[in-house]
Amino acid sequence: MDLRQMEVVVAVADTGGFTAAARRLHVVQSAVSGTVRALERELGITLFDRTTHRVALSPAGEAFVPAARATLKAAELAREAVDAVKGHLRGRVTVGIMQGVWAGLHHAVAALRAEHPGVVVQLRQAAVADIRQALRDGTVDLAIVALDRQQQRGLVTRLLSREDMVLVTSSRDGLPWTTPNCEVDLTHVAHMPLVDFSPGWAIRYAVDRAFRTAGVERTTTFEVNDIVAAAELVRNDLGVCIMPGSIANHFPDLSQHQFQRHAPSWKVMVVRPPGETSPAADALLQHIT
Repeated sequence: MDLRQMEVVVAVADTGGFTAAARRLHVVQSAVSGTVRALERELGITLFDRTTHRVALSPAGEAFVPAARATLKAAELAREAVDAVKGHLRGRVTVGIMQGVWAGLHHAVAALRAEHPGVVVQLRQAAVADIRQALRDGTVDLAIVALDRQQQRGLVTRLLSREDMVLVTSSRDGLPWTTPNCEVDLTHVAHMPLVDFSPGWAIRYAVDRAFRTAGVERTTTFEVNDIVAAAELVRNDLGVCIMPGSIANHFPDLSQHQFQRHAPSWKVMVVRPPGETSPAADALLQHIT
C-alpha cells in the first residue's frame, strides 16, 4: 500500500465516482479503477459497493478512508516541515467560512501570500454544521465560524468578534413594519412574515436560541440558504429578516432596527481541530489573529 493508492481511494470517496475522481486527479478513469482494484486485492476486502447508478463506500471503506486521510495529512505535514526548515514555506491551507462572514480574512490571506507565495489558500464556504463536520474529518484545516458553547467542544477556538443581530426591513414608506429607527422585540417580529435561513446556518442557530429564550413561537414564511436572496425578499416587501448588522450593512437600501431585549447574537471565532497544525496553517493563523 502506498500514498498514491490512498489518494485515489479518498478522491473516489469525495467525488462519489471513478470518472469524477479521475478528473480531479488528472488521470484516465481506467487508472483510477485499476488502482482501487489492486488495493482491494492487496487488502482482501471491497472498499466500494458498485452499482450501475452509484458508487458508495462499503463498511470496510468507511473504516479505511478516515485512516487514509490522516496518513495523507501526516505526509503533507512532513513535507511542509522540511520546506519550512529550508526557508521555503509551501503547502495548502483549506479554510472553512460561513457565507457573508469574512472577519478580515481577505487581509490575512493577502498578507500570507505576500510573505509566502508558495502557500495556496483554498476557501470552502458552507453552513456551520457542515464546516464543523469538515473540521472533524480533517478536510478543513481551520475555519472562521460562529459556534455556540456546545458546538465548540473538541475544537480549539479563538474569539474574533461578538455581535448583536438586527431586524432588516424594507425602507418603503407605508408598510406596517417599517417605522424608521424604531426598536422591536421578538414578540412583534413573530407576527411578521419572516425570512429565515436554513437549519444548520449559524444565524438560524442564534435566532432559534433567542426565540426560545424569549418564550416566543414564530412561523417561518420563507427559508433560504443565501444572504442575497434573503435581502431580495425583504427589498420586495415580502418579509423581514434577522441578521448580523455587519452583514446588513452590505444592503444600505434596507432599514435596520435594534431589538429592545433578547437580541439574537453570535460570536465569530477562528477554529481548528486539536493537535498539531501545518506550518502553512500556523502562518495564516498568525495573520488572522
